[in-house]
Amino acid sequence: MVRIALLQMNSGIDPEVNCARVEEALSNADRGGAEILFTPEMSLLLDRDRKRASHTMSTQDYHALPARLCEAAMREGVDLALGSMPIPLPNGRSANRSFYFFANGREPTTYDKLHMFDVDLSTGESWRESKAYEPGPAVVWEGSTPLGRLGFTICYDMRFPALFSELGGCDVIAIPAAFTRPTGAAHWHVLLRARAIEASAFVIAAAQVGEHEDGRETYGHSLVVDPWGEVLLDMGADGPDLAFCDIDIARIGEVRAQVPSLANRRAMPTSEPK
Repeated sequence: MVRIALLQMNSGIDPEVNCARVEEALSNADRGGAEILFTPEMSLLLDRDRKRASHTMSTQDYHALPARLCEAAMREGVDLALGSMPIPLPNGRSANRSFYFFANGREPTTYDKLHMFDVDLSTGESWRESKAYEPGPAVVWEGSTPLGRLGFTICYDMRFPALFSELGGCDVIAIPAAFTRPTGAAHWHVLLRARAIEASAFVIAAAQVGEHEDGRETYGHSLVVDPWGEVLLDMGADGPDLAFCDIDIARIGEVRAQVPSLANRRAMPTSEPK
């Protein structure tokens, strides 16, 4: 058994406030016996005003946040799977970047979100992540975690099965998110359960929740799903909170023995249309 903690957040436009909440959660996770803390997408800065966000990201204090969280993970003795934070790039764009900070002080593992959310919703909301964010260069997983091999994705990535096929050997897949309420109500639970079943792996999805300073609304319902598709934890939508879940790693082997879909995979044959 490995105990993990999930931090459901209502992140705002002040990175200092958001970072302090993550640090406090690390301390509480340690007291609760967790070995890893998982946080949502955009944990440290959630701001749809790109001009204001760009100014925030240009400060020295902002650039110091990853080192600060690395030190906090070491101090508390808890690994930190930071769902993501925006990182300015030399080309003037940004990366939506996950960090895995090790309690032993090892260099963190990073993953940049691969798929950009570009959509016009019936509610009138419009999102164009590709205008500001650079897609990541590669699929990433980390093998040296208390949970075994941990695969990284971020939010909208969950809609692309090919990515999860690439992560098919992972024991656990992280899907931190800031899902909108309409799409969350329609697809959040069913997609996360499907991804867990397809990969025969645990899915851990820490989420943003509620009405945010920048005007957006997010769905919440941070989830842990086991390899059979059973929901082990659902944090609901009442607000920010910290919750714990015990992960039985042996469950992965049991499910893969019952439904050996990963072992039975074949390359898809193709033929020319007649």
